[in-house]
Amino acid sequence: MSFVAKPARNTGSIGPDGVPDQLGEADAALWRGATTILAANWTGTHTVPSRTLYPHQWSWDAGFISIGLAHTAPDRAWRDLRSLFEAQWPDGRVPHIVFDPGVTERDYFPGPTFWAGEGGPVGSGRGNGGRPNGNAGGTPDRTFSAPAGTNGGPARLSSGIVQPPVHALGAWTIYRRAPGHAAAEELRWLYPRLVAQQEYLATARDVGGAGLSAIVHPWESGLDNSPSWDEALAAVPVTPDVLRRYARRDNQVVASKHRPTDEDYARYLTIALSYRDGGYRDADLGPRHPFLVECPGFNALRGAAELALARIAEVVGADPAVHRARAASITRLLVDRLFDPETGMFHPLDVRTGRRNPARCVNGLLPLILPELPAVQVASLVAVLESDRFGVSARMPVPSYDRTAADFDPFRYWRGPVWSNINWLLWRGLRTHGQVELAGTVRAALLDLVRGSGYYEYFHPGNAAGIGSPAFSWTAALTLDLLADPDPPA
Repeated sequence: MSFVAKPARNTGSIGPDGVPDQLGEADAALWRGATTILAANWTGTHTVPSRTLYPHQWSWDAGFISIGLAHTAPDRAWRDLRSLFEAQWPDGRVPHIVFDPGVTERDYFPGPTFWAGEGGPVGSGRGNGGRPNGNAGGTPDRTFSAPAGTNGGPARLSSGIVQPPVHALGAWTIYRRAPGHAAAEELRWLYPRLVAQQEYLATARDVGGAGLSAIVHPWESGLDNSPSWDEALAAVPVTPDVLRRYARRDNQVVASKHRPTDEDYARYLTIALSYRDGGYRDADLGPRHPFLVECPGFNALRGAAELALARIAEVVGADPAVHRARAASITRLLVDRLFDPETGMFHPLDVRTGRRNPARCVNGLLPLILPELPAVQVASLVAVLESDRFGVSARMPVPSYDRTAADFDPFRYWRGPVWSNINWLLWRGLRTHGQVELAGTVRAALLDLVRGSGYYEYFHPGNAAGIGSPAFSWTAALTLDLLADPDPPA
């Protein structure tokens, strides 16, 4: 049986400049600004996060960007997702960076040469040294059941790690905005690839054996230098000369006080080198890899992806029940394994030690996006959001870390600043659980932040100044979604 979505709620007619007529002058200006940024960051095949610091295609950025493009340029939204999934590895993993061959190595580090190591390029179906499937020496290649030849073309150069799986949510959003035959065909192309992505995360990355995925690098969480990883990182032996062998570029483009420290960055490179030099295989990670953590945000997004896949399955004629069952299982496991009643929120678990990190970080609030999260946990997370620790208000959205913590840093990446994508996810989660007033506060605060400071990568949680890269794509994209869809569906 197939299912056809109803078009998204009519938000009014579109004016000759592409702006919805129902928007007031200030919101119309926001809409135009966001649309301009997404057009400027479009390369012809994909959208880059920004032209200054991120000149390639990033995985979870592409998912968020597609949600905004669904409102203004659905053809580009579909193309963004296709571009990313054309680089999917045969084991199902979707790399966190797909490299643009037109960008030189000196324009971004770590680039293709770093991820390839001594043995040649890393791309779709090629691991370190050209070994097959990115899983050399490990388990056999997992089934990727797309029709033969649909990826096409030569191997795409990529990194070997992943990011949170927000792509099914993006695909469903594009289809929901403009259903039809062409959109259904896009879903049919993506569906087996999205399923392969979920299967990889559910199997190869279930290092703890309980059913939650482990990340093998802080970068896989998307919250790169969050205090969530401090304890696990402290146990990573750092190669003394790693920063002499590999020069950073990020702090040459953005102020160093806004970026991870050199000590943290050295550990990031050490962990990446460990995974790379092991051929990106996932077998026997426990005894040999220095960083293995079950992240509540990453796994909550896995659950949300299964729910989006259930909707997509109804369109393409597949069985939605298996996806709903997996989402329910992930929700139960998060509560049983990662929720701490004393703090009232979720915490990452270090698979190597069995210890939950005690820091109160924003990824511990992201299970709100799961509609089957029990009422006890929902109430607890809402209380945390309204507390002094996270202090959501009409003036400021949710910071990335506990405001009252001694090491709270309002400038440094994920150790305090406000991020639009995280607040967008919390807004959706609050709506899902009937917290309409608080959701409206998050939405209004986020729009006011962008209106006052611009479409930055992230923002100071006190004075609202834009930090990091300007003209940032997911900030622009999610601003469009906030403007177009003030009352999102479940």
